[in-house]
Amino acid sequence: MQQRYLNVTVFAAGMTTLAIELSASRLLGNIFGTSNIVWANIIGLILVYLAAGYFIGGRWADRSPYADTFYRLIAWGAFTAGLIPIVARPVLLNAARAVERLDSAVMIGSFIVVLILFSLPVTLLGCVSPFAIRLAISDTEQAGRVSGRIYALSTLGSILGTFLPVLLLIPWIGTARTFLVFSFGLLAVALIGLGMESWRSAVKQVWMPILLIILAAIALPGPVKNTTGLIYEKESAYNYIQVVEEKPGGIRYLLLNEGQGIHSVYAPDLEVTYGTWDYFLVAPFFNTPPVPLESVDRLGLVGLAAGTIAKQYTQVFGPVPIDGWEIDPDIVETGKLLFSMNEPNLNVIVADGRWGLARSTARYSVIGVDAYRLPYIPWHLTTQEFFLEVYDHLESNGVMVINVGRTPDDRRLIEAMVGTVGSVFSTVHVVDVPNTFNTILYGTVQPTDAESLVANHILLQNEGAPLALLDSMKRAIDNLQPTPKSDIVFTDDWAPVETLTNAMAIQFILGGELDILR
Repeated sequence: MQQRYLNVTVFAAGMTTLAIELSASRLLGNIFGTSNIVWANIIGLILVYLAAGYFIGGRWADRSPYADTFYRLIAWGAFTAGLIPIVARPVLLNAARAVERLDSAVMIGSFIVVLILFSLPVTLLGCVSPFAIRLAISDTEQAGRVSGRIYALSTLGSILGTFLPVLLLIPWIGTARTFLVFSFGLLAVALIGLGMESWRSAVKQVWMPILLIILAAIALPGPVKNTTGLIYEKESAYNYIQVVEEKPGGIRYLLLNEGQGIHSVYAPDLEVTYGTWDYFLVAPFFNTPPVPLESVDRLGLVGLAAGTIAKQYTQVFGPVPIDGWEIDPDIVETGKLLFSMNEPNLNVIVADGRWGLARSTARYSVIGVDAYRLPYIPWHLTTQEFFLEVYDHLESNGVMVINVGRTPDDRRLIEAMVGTVGSVFSTVHVVDVPNTFNTILYGTVQPTDAESLVANHILLQNEGAPLALLDSMKRAIDNLQPTPKSDIVFTDDWAPVETLTNAMAIQFILGGELDILR
């Protein structure tokens, strides 16, 4: 019985360890985003803590090779794991305000403090496998077999701990409560094991779950972030979703994860957003004039979000068929619930945009790409192969339009994307969005020039085209930039967009200079 329960304990500890790592990414991602830098720090430090646990656990087991010690160790690991979201809550709320102010000192300090919170529970859980091996070995001739079984059980538990938080618990009950579920589960396993050795020892540890319940009841109620104007929040399998409403006016904004970028905007009478979405309307008019409104037959959107671009196209061009790919079904539901994303001409497809576009049999007048997971464009949407797929789905006078990030003094990603888009499309046009970190690139199937946009604007003014279109065209004309020369081409084999974006972000925040792709 004792040996079988030891196996159960090892499985539970392995599951909890990976669940903590995956939940850590969401706990931090809600505030600091999900960049490679965040992931690298989480994974790197978790591995450091585990390595320390393996070393300490082996020595500890040799000095005190008793099941009572083993289960006490696990109980403390489970208890301190449950404390993480409770202790981190005030630190993260302060960090959220720092992110809004771009206060790098507080941001970095808060990030480090939260990562340190993981050191004790993960180190204690790292002690489990070597300690369990020590307890399980009764015959040294079977040491290899016993060690293999223990590590196999721990790894099997880790597999469950990888999928359970991301696919079920976090979307269902949220990140903080996911920590508590695994904490209470492992704590129960530890207390039962301790009770099998000595029920008095188990009773002495009952204060742990009681204290966790009390602290969680005090610290965890309320929103994840106290964002001004917050009317809705949800944690999905992919994102932390917020909707804020600006008063007066009732304009709603969709924010994801750290909340630095606005992914959709909506108000019942909103025609012009003065944001990046407006510039997608301009795409067809780089073609040789005249370009009538009726020339737009079908729109494809890779990165639908809550449907701002789809709504604008419907208002300007009428009920043209629109295929919109959005990978997160909870964002789609948010769009329908709070952004009136209910146009009958909009075909919502819950799928990765590249995968979905490749399987589409339609051809489009315009394909828009706006699939940011800040601060990155997903790398597979930046490659020559992807743009060839886009090209093949466009009509003979089709245009692709993509939103690309930059900083005020760093246009390296723009140059790289111009080179990649230009390797597929006949002409590339560049328009900066004022007062933002965004630049819009237009790739045209036919050779075109910027003068066509000016000529089409004049013609449409005379025809009384919708205000939203005319205003967007005017701002696009005013903010046209020279198309840079670039021989950089991202491919599916080589697309260091994350490295380049990291360098830009760090340089901007710290004011330094990082020379990547120069």
